[in-house]
Amino acid sequence: MSINRFLEYITHEKKYSHHTCAAYQKNLTDFRDFCTEHYELKEIEQVDYPLIRAWIISLIEKKNTNRTVNRKISVLRSYYKFLLRTETIKISPLKLHRPLKASKKLNVPFSPEEVNRLLSGDLFPHDYLGILQKTIITLLYYTGIRRQELIDLKCTAVDFETNSIKVLGKRNKERIIPLLLGARDRLIEYLNYKKELSAPNTFYFFCMPSGLKVSEGFVYETVNHYFSIVSTKVKKSPHMLRHSFATHLLNNGADLNSVKELLGHESIAATQVYTHSSLKRIQEIYSKAHPRGKKD
Repeated sequence: MSINRFLEYITHEKKYSHHTCAAYQKNLTDFRDFCTEHYELKEIEQVDYPLIRAWIISLIEKKNTNRTVNRKISVLRSYYKFLLRTETIKISPLKLHRPLKASKKLNVPFSPEEVNRLLSGDLFPHDYLGILQKTIITLLYYTGIRRQELIDLKCTAVDFETNSIKVLGKRNKERIIPLLLGARDRLIEYLNYKKELSAPNTFYFFCMPSGLKVSEGFVYETVNHYFSIVSTKVKKSPHMLRHSFATHLLNNGADLNSVKELLGHESIAATQVYTHSSLKRIQEIYSKAHPRGKKD
């Protein structure tokens, strides 16, 4: 089946993350189920654009946003590009498709005051679970690493001699991130608690009291719960800490290319999405520094 071949391709050759591959599989399966239910098609290699358009309409009717629909169609586009490359089809049914108009989503990062209020306050329990949760939030904010990168962080990847961590990012690309003293001290404190566990995980750095490595859900709930105490922001997720990390660096004069390397982005365009939050700060600096700005 071509879907299985495509999934093997993005898993083994493109080195997409497990999370991404699972999302691709679900999107393709959902589309195939739609074709089977409404058009009695069990395979989706030879579909035409009117059928895809019918699926788009059904997605909109189910209250999916244009952004969500575009993301699902992007998966289909990648799938049909693969079929073209393997000469399974001659023309992509999405050749003439144009993405739906979607308003730009503005995610407001946490403020430095909100982060400081959480990490400097006495909001975490003084036990292993509390230290684990505080360390997770600390590392996410101090380094800007992704949730999955934190979950997969190995014990051997943390080097206290060089004060750095080795992160395995998307498509198995490694990068080295320096550790500031605040993060380093928090990691050491966490390890002292971890040693007291009856079965500490010696392979993965972060683990539950049972010894199992932390899950995606646990990391998300940790960030969401504690930031709900100090922030009224709508979105409170691990990615928002990554967003805050990049924005705060840029606001304080960090070079865009340096932030790009820290985040593990392949292109500068991916990092520039965070610059909109820095615009107000840039305008303030600009108005104070420009000769005419001082007079105006």
